[in-house]
Order: sequence, then C-alpha cells, then structure tokens
Amino acid sequence: MQTKKVIIIGAGIAGIATALRLRAKGFEVEVYEANAYPGGKLSELQLGHYRFDAGPSLFTMPMFVDELFELYGENPKQYFNYIKLDTACHYFYPDGTQFNSPSSAEAFTELAHQKFGEDKTTVTRFLNKSKFMYNVTRPVFLEKSLHKLSTYFCKTGLIGILNLWRLNMLTSMNIKNTTTFKSKYLVQFFNRYATYNGSNPYVAPATLNIIPHLEFGYGTFFPVKGMHSITQSLVDLAERKGVKFIYNAAVQSIVVEGNRSKGIMLNGHFIAADITVSNMDVYPTYKKLMPTVKTPSKVNKVESSSSALIFYWGIRKEFSELGLHNILFSNDYQKEFNTLFNEKLIDNDPTIYINISSKCRQEDAPQGSENWFVMINVPCNEGQDWDALIKTARQKVISKINSMLKTDIEPLIEEEQLLDPRLIESKTSSYKGALYGSSSNALMSAFFRHANFSGSIRDLYFCGGSVHPGGGIPLCLLSAKITSNLILDN
Repeated sequence: MQTKKVIIIGAGIAGIATALRLRAKGFEVEVYEANAYPGGKLSELQLGHYRFDAGPSLFTMPMFVDELFELYGENPKQYFNYIKLDTACHYFYPDGTQFNSPSSAEAFTELAHQKFGEDKTTVTRFLNKSKFMYNVTRPVFLEKSLHKLSTYFCKTGLIGILNLWRLNMLTSMNIKNTTTFKSKYLVQFFNRYATYNGSNPYVAPATLNIIPHLEFGYGTFFPVKGMHSITQSLVDLAERKGVKFIYNAAVQSIVVEGNRSKGIMLNGHFIAADITVSNMDVYPTYKKLMPTVKTPSKVNKVESSSSALIFYWGIRKEFSELGLHNILFSNDYQKEFNTLFNEKLIDNDPTIYINISSKCRQEDAPQGSENWFVMINVPCNEGQDWDALIKTARQKVISKINSMLKTDIEPLIEEEQLLDPRLIESKTSSYKGALYGSSSNALMSAFFRHANFSGSIRDLYFCGGSVHPGGGIPLCLLSAKITSNLILDN
C-alpha cells in the first residue's frame, strides 16, 4: 500500500501533535511553518540575561504530552520532565486579602472553610460536580468530533446527551457561583476560570465550571526546562521519527481541485499532498489560503475570545510574596468584563496575572532578579488605538502592582518587551489576535466551533485552538487527536 503524504500548515502545538500521531501510523508528514521557529504561541523569548516563556504559562494534564511519546514506545521522562506544584496560584484582592490556592481539592476545601467560612460540603459538592461534568463531556465533546453522527450513536454519546441537563448550560458561571458560595472572594476566584478560554463569566454558561477540575482533579505542573520545552521535546521526537519541518515557509494557498484538496502553493511552487491539515486559525485559512472557497457562515458570526497584553519584564529584585503564578484581582470584576467584551477596551482596573518561571527555574533570571511575564486580558483587535491603550494600561498595571506590593517596580525594570493583539495576530495567524479563537459566551458555543474537517472539501482537515474542542494546551492536544482519528477513519 502506498504511503500517503500529509502536509500540515503551521507548527503550533496542535500541528506538532497531529504530525506525531499521523507519523506513528505510517504517514509521510511535512510541516510548513511561516516563522523561523516552532510552537506558535508556545515559544520562548530571550531578553538580555532573562528567558521568558512567550505564551501559555499554566501546565495541566501532562498525560496528553506523555501520550505522544508513548505512541512510539518511548519513556517520556527520558526527554520531558515536569514537577507537580503544591501551590497552584497566589491570589491578591484589592482590599488586602491574600491566599495561596493549593493544587489538591481536599486542601482547597479546608482553606475555603478556614479562611472564608465556606461550608466544606458546599465546596466538595461543587468540585465533585466539576469532576462529573468533565467525566461526562470528555469522551463525547472533548475526544470526538461534534460534527459526526457516529459520536452521538454510541454508549458514551448517549450518556452525554442524557446528562446534558446536568451540565448547567442554561445559567451563567457567575449566577451559578454566586448562588453556590457565600464568599465574594470565592465567587470571583471561580469566575476567573472563564478566562482560561477567553470568555466572560457573566454570560458564559456554567458548563465552564468543568475547568476547575483540570487543576484540582489532576493538579498543576511545571516543566523543569520551562513551558517551551513542551514544544522542543515534541519537535525533537517528531524529527527523530521522520517528520520534516520546513521553517520560514509561509504557505501561499491550499490548492483545491473540484471538491478535493491537492496540496499547497509555496513560493510559487506546487507541493502535492494526499491530505492537508491547517493548524492556522480557521478564518485566515479560508480568507488567505482559499479565497475562492466560500467561508462557512458560522466562522464569520462567532464572537472572538479575548486577547492579551503582555509585558515581559526583567526585574532587578526578588519578591518573596510572589510565586510562580500570581493573580492581582480587579475591584469590580463585572465592570472589567463589560469593558473588555462590550466596549472592546481595557478597563482602568484590570486583573493582572504575573508568571515568574525563575521561581522554579533559577537560570531564567540573573541571581537576585526575576523574569516577570505580566499579562492582562484585553479585547481582540478591532482597530482600536492600541498605542494609546497600551501606554495607559502600562501605567495602570505598574500603579496596581506598586499598591499591592507596597513598592515601586518601575526603577527595577531592567529589560522590557511587549506583546499585544496586533503582534499576536501577525506572529501566530490568530484572527484578530484572539488567544482562543471563538469565545464560549453563547449557550451552544461548543457546537459553533468549526469542525476538524471540511464539510465541502475532501482531504482537508483542521486542528488547533480555533476549531473543536477549543484553545489552551490540553484542548489543542485533544484537537490533534480528534483530527488524526478522523483522517485514520476516512
């Protein structure tokens, strides 16, 4: 039987994982990446003596990475190591309240009771419901295509459908959390999980309360060589197994003849393939690579997720009160999200996330210093005056950090670089710079994501954060699994 050739457009984490899965099944695989490096958002940055993970900084569900090594009978620990964290994140509230969230459900339940007077049974019941929703949705909505009838006519599919009414789809995260917890601090804490896929907890369905289970059920982790080592270890594995990566190779178009994908055009040359997989965002895949093919109407209609404004700061000091992950909450969370999604602007009091990988990997910063990845959620790029917004936001971020830490950090900033929605879009082909493709703010958002395959063009598939099941490292890896299985079953 002749070996089939697959071309993958984009070396993001989903593209790399798809390449590994298909190569393990004997396909000839070539990955074409417009940048000079792999990883997409999951890349790294060096500023002077400071190293930064440029994109995702939270690592959960490492078994999805391990699984890719195990496909080849290899021990993942030989190539990729990580540690489990006792503390998931440090939280700071505007009134001075602080707490460090444990990674285990039991420890968190005790903390919620001792610090905020929350009934242990209430917290336990909430976390158990999060686990239940995850276990029901995973085999159906997270590991299979929602766009194939066969998904629904199997045992797990029927169980999922029968339990839809128990997934809190008809109420928002905030309403569910407000009616569950007495503590306003815990309501804000659990509302924050909507930001894990760029959504608004005041309108997003409470089904998203499955997200806490990723942390409390499985734990939070840190790769000992940093987040970028996820990318590097998987690329190294892929290259050892015969996957070809071609960098600085911006694909011009996907060649479609009749109703079938035939390959790509690169630098004016046609490169044939039996199967084409796009790891680009689905919108630019249609608009830029297939301008003569009609873009599915739902691709144009879905609301984009939030984006990010990130300051990479080399800080010439160490702060003992900060950990690897830190959240500095805003005073009016609902106003912040209203400004973000309705006004398409940056709130004057944004919630700030600070990641400091040098807390776990000392070589990421000089002795006595720290590498701060400082991020706030911002709207996707709708043509705002970003230069003006960034200037104001930087001042607000520094002022808020100074107030909470009782210090002045500006003189301590030794190195600085930023990433905004415009740069995110240009560097990663993420439509409008949205981090997670579409948001999950609508009731049926999951069903409005583009499928992992084309309904009109044969041998054309999609993977990554803009298609099913969504954005973030675990879901992108699951996207690769779904896409690969669809190809194998075709």
